[in-house]
Amino acid sequence: MSYLLEKLEQEQMLKKDEWRELIANQSQHQEEATLKACRIRELEFGNKIYTRGLIEFTNYCKNDCYYCGIRRSNQRAERYRLTKEQILECTDIGYELGFRTYVLQGGEDVYYTDERVVEILKCIKTRHSDCAITLSIGEKSRKSYEAFFEAGADRYLLRHETGDKTHYETLHPKTMSFEQRKNCLRTLKDIGYQVGCGFMVGSPGQNVKMLAEDMLFIQELQPHMVGIGPFVVHHETPFRNQKSGSVEQTLYLLSLIRILKPNVLLPATTALGTMDPKGREKGILAGANVVMPNLSPTDVRKKYDLYDNKICTGDEAAECKFCLSNRVKAIGCKLVIDRGDAPGWRK
Repeated sequence: MSYLLEKLEQEQMLKKDEWRELIANQSQHQEEATLKACRIRELEFGNKIYTRGLIEFTNYCKNDCYYCGIRRSNQRAERYRLTKEQILECTDIGYELGFRTYVLQGGEDVYYTDERVVEILKCIKTRHSDCAITLSIGEKSRKSYEAFFEAGADRYLLRHETGDKTHYETLHPKTMSFEQRKNCLRTLKDIGYQVGCGFMVGSPGQNVKMLAEDMLFIQELQPHMVGIGPFVVHHETPFRNQKSGSVEQTLYLLSLIRILKPNVLLPATTALGTMDPKGREKGILAGANVVMPNLSPTDVRKKYDLYDNKICTGDEAAECKFCLSNRVKAIGCKLVIDRGDAPGWRK
């Protein structure tokens, strides 16, 4: 039995060298970590798996992140924007299917001004007042975040991507700032959002020391949600010839996050399902408790091409939810109709 896993389970914070040791010795600890994480998830949430209806409403982006398929420099990307009416139609379809949380995700698209985002949020809340709205639209000012919060946004996802400054700078152009990314997350939490951070597993140049920094940042920030997935290559990026991340390492880190934060909202991501046909089921069995079926119109899904071979780009929303429901049921869990707020959070 690992004393470090025991220490983590007893809600004692680990030091950097302890995180490095725990991460480096994956083969020694993974089985125990998986069992602990699954037991903790069941204690906190039973067999409930929360669903979020994902609406990928724009693939325009002002940024040029070296790993991302919708980066500004990708001239082959087929760009699109959904209108307010199209977004609302997605939420209506989702509501009929039982979704009570919508995730509005897009590139950092300057077309969507604060005023446009606020208008969309207010319209969704008017039509579906019992639903939660999550935004995932990148780095903004405090003023913008406050305006979105007041207009109805409940949650905000902003992956920090890596907890190591040097590594961050190898993944992003000089116009982007490691400290700015972390400060945005702190600001979001201060405003009162349910906040989600996260990182890629196996991104180019990543090592155990860097992953330890990721865990330390999660320990410090105490987010309500953490989204991690394996790095998956996109053929139109500078990292086209790099190796994708490991499913097994991602599963191990999911388990460690669940043990670190027992009541965290932890997705089994599409990237996991892209890398492994049973990836999302394995993610749940490793401690995850959230899945995000796609509500975007089918004619734009392939255009939101963050990485190669992304799954579920052709399924209708109902098909996607039905498929996931059966997959989850097969491993002893059930999708629930619920906002699925972070335990203890109140707006």
